[in-house]
Amino acid sequence: MTAITIGKVQNLCACLLVSLTAAGCANTPYADAPQAGQSVRQAWAAQTLNADAGQKKWPLADSDGVAMKSAVDHYQGSFEKPPAPVNVMNIGIGGSTGTAGR
Repeated sequence: MTAITIGKVQNLCACLLVSLTAAGCANTPYADAPQAGQSVRQAWAAQTLNADAGQKKWPLADSDGVAMKSAVDHYQGSFEKPPAPVNVMNIGIGGSTGTAGR
């Protein structure tokens, strides 16, 4: 049996360190992928009707001042009182009279 010398262990460690360092610099499979997030930006743009709407100050062509004031008043009035409670009818929830599994 041959004895392992300190020089051989140092050489082995050096080779291992060099190979791990080189592997860390290797190209990853995602480096050549398309730009990350491009699909999200495309979906966002597809859902935007008019991107410059906040920059333009003209009134809408098919509405008048009375209708617009009424809409604003209705919107602001919706915060004054809470909405009425909704009665929910739960049918068949909570108990079972079936004989499943017998």
